Amino acid sequence: MRPTASAARSVAPAAQRRARPVSGVADLRWQGGSPDVRGLLVRMEQLRAAVEAAGHTLMENWRPHLRKREYLPSAANLAAYIGLRRHDLRPIQGYLTTVGLSSLGRCEGHVVATLDAVIHALRQMTGARVPRHRTASVARAMSLEQSLLRRHTNRLFGPAPPNRWTRFMVTLATEAAGDYRFVRDLLRHGMDCARINCAHDESAVWRKMIRNIRRAERETGRPCRILMDLGGPKLRTGAVQTGEPALRIKVKRNAQGQPLHPAQIVLDGSGKPSQSAADGKTGAPAPARLAVDRAWLARISPGDTIRFVDLRGREREFVAETRLPDDALVASSSRGAWIGEKTMLEHVPQPARPLFGSATTAAGAIVAPPLEMRVEHGDLLLLTRDPVPGEPKRVNRRGKTVEPAHISCSEPEIFSALGVGHRVWIDDGKVGAAVEALDERGAWLRITHARPAGERLGPGKGLNFPDSLLPLAALSKSDLADLDFAARYADIVGFSFVRSAADVDELTRELAERGCRNIGIIAKIETRTAVRNLPEIIIHGAGRHPFGVMIARGDLAVEIGYERLAEIQEEILWLCEAAHVPVIWATQVLEGLVKRGRPSRAEISDAAMSERAECVMLNKGPHLIEALAVLDSVVARMQHHQRKKTAQFRALHW
Repeated sequence: MRPTASAARSVAPAAQRRARPVSGVADLRWQGGSPDVRGLLVRMEQLRAAVEAAGHTLMENWRPHLRKREYLPSAANLAAYIGLRRHDLRPIQGYLTTVGLSSLGRCEGHVVATLDAVIHALRQMTGARVPRHRTASVARAMSLEQSLLRRHTNRLFGPAPPNRWTRFMVTLATEAAGDYRFVRDLLRHGMDCARINCAHDESAVWRKMIRNIRRAERETGRPCRILMDLGGPKLRTGAVQTGEPALRIKVKRNAQGQPLHPAQIVLDGSGKPSQSAADGKTGAPAPARLAVDRAWLARISPGDTIRFVDLRGREREFVAETRLPDDALVASSSRGAWIGEKTMLEHVPQPARPLFGSATTAAGAIVAPPLEMRVEHGDLLLLTRDPVPGEPKRVNRRGKTVEPAHISCSEPEIFSALGVGHRVWIDDGKVGAAVEALDERGAWLRITHARPAGERLGPGKGLNFPDSLLPLAALSKSDLADLDFAARYADIVGFSFVRSAADVDELTRELAERGCRNIGIIAKIETRTAVRNLPEIIIHGAGRHPFGVMIARGDLAVEIGYERLAEIQEEILWLCEAAHVPVIWATQVLEGLVKRGRPSRAEISDAAMSERAECVMLNKGPHLIEALAVLDSVVARMQHHQRKKTAQFRALHW
C-alpha cells in the first residue's frame, strides 16, 4: 500500500525532503553590536504567513475526516507545526536567542501562539504598540495546549493516578487468567492499563483475565483500562523439518563446568506428548515435560527415585520432589540426559515404603524438535513461496555448501512486492539479508548480517521487509474475529502494522459496524511507511475516536535501522505533541529488571526519558511487580524536572 502524495509532503522531519531556509535570514545585519531587530521582525512575519498558508491548505484536505468538532483546534495546530517544520529554522533561532526571545524550540503544542508571542515582543522592541488583548489571547492559546493534551489523554486512559501524570500499561501473561492475586497486585503497584495481546492465548483465557481485572478494580478502587492488541499480519518464518523425537534434560553449568542447580522435569500423566524445556510466558524457564503412564505415576511419592538408561547408554536418575494437580509431578536431575520414546523408566520407592515395590514404564510420545538451521555471513538462503518445511544447508566432506538452506514465509503475498536488492531482516534483526534473485521457488537471500559463529533460524521468527511496500490487508480474518471480542469487552483497540490513513479508515468502519464509535484506538507505529504517513494516521484516527500512538520501538528499529531509532522516536513525540495526542513508550522498558530482576544503567536512563510520553508499557516477566515500583519511583521524580522537551528548574536537592 503506497503512501498518499499528501502524506509524503506532510512530515517535514521524517520525509526525505530538503527543508527550505527562512527567507532572507542570511541578509540580517548586526548594528552596533546588536542584531537587526526590524529585519528579524520582517522575517518572523514572513514565516508566520507561510506557516498559516501551509496550515490552511492541510486543514482543507483534512476537514472531511474530522468528525469530532472538538478535535479541530488540535488538528489546526498539527497543520501549523508541519508548515513550520518545512523550513530550516536553525539560522533564525540563533538570532532569536541573542535578543532573549523564544527560539521556537518548544513550540510543538502551540505553534501559532509562539510565533505571535515572538512577533509581539519584536514589535515592542522596535517601539510599536501591541494591544493588550492580543497579548492575552496568546497566553490563553498557550495554556490551551496543556488542557487539550490532558483532555485527550484522560479520554483514552482515564484519570491519572495522584502521584504522576504518566500512565503505566502492562502486558498480561497467561497466568493473569488464573491468578487473581497477581492481577490485583499489578493494580496496587501502579498498572493503569492492561494490555492483552491477541496474538497469544484465546478468548476463554482473555475473558478470565478481564474478569480478574474488573474484580481487582472493585477491590482496590483503582480504575484500569483494557487494551486488546490485534495481532495484525503475521510475517513469520514457516515450519522447519523435525529431527528424531528425543527429549533433552539440560543442567545449567558455570564457566568451570560445575552444575549451578539441578534441572527440573515435570512427569506428566495427562496424555500430552513430551516437550523440551522452553521459555515460559513470563520469561522464566519452563521445565521439560516427560509423558508417562498415569497409573505408574500415581505410585510415586516425593523422595522416590526414577532410574533409567538414556539414549547414549548412560545411567541416570530423577528424584521426585513435588506432586502437582492434574496428574503431574515435579522431579529433578543433577545430570543431563537424552530420553527417547520407549525409554524404560524404573520407579524405586524409598526404603521406608517397603510395601511398594519397583515398577517400570516406557516414556510416552515426544514432540520432535526442529532441525538446527544455522546461517553465516555470505551464505545463501532460499525464502520459499510454498509452505514446505525448512531444511538446513547441505555440505560435502570438504565443508562446501552443495544445497543452501531454505525456509518458508507465512504470507506468500509478499513475494510480489520484493525486488532485487531489497533488505530482509529475520528474528528481530539478528539476521540481515538482501534479495539476490527471485524465481518460481521464491526469493534467494544473501546473508549480510550475522555473528561470526552464525545465527540459528527457527520456525515462527519475525520477518521485516523495510524496502518493500507489502500488499497485506490491514485487518486479517483473525483480527476481525478478535475485534468482535474487543467490541464487547475492551476499552481500547491496539492496531498493529498500521501503515496509512486508509488502514485507519478500515478499522473505524469495522468498529462502527459493531456499534463502537467511542472505543479508543492505539496506532502502533512500527514501519517506515507508518512514520511517513503519521500526520494522516493521526487525523483519521483522532478525528473520530479517542486516539493514541504507540512507538513500537522493536519493529521500528529493525525497519529504519537502530542508528536512526532515537531520531525518529523524537520526531514521533514532536508530531504527537503538536497533535495533542498521547504517546505510549513501548518495547523493552526495564527489560532486564522485568525478566532477570536486575536493570542495566541504560534501562534506568531509558525509563527516566519515558516520562515525556503519556504512557509507558512494560512487558511480562517474573519481576513485573518490582519493575512497576521502580518505574513509578523514576517517573514520579522525573516529572518534577522535565515536561516534554522543557526542563523544569525545581530547586536542586542532594
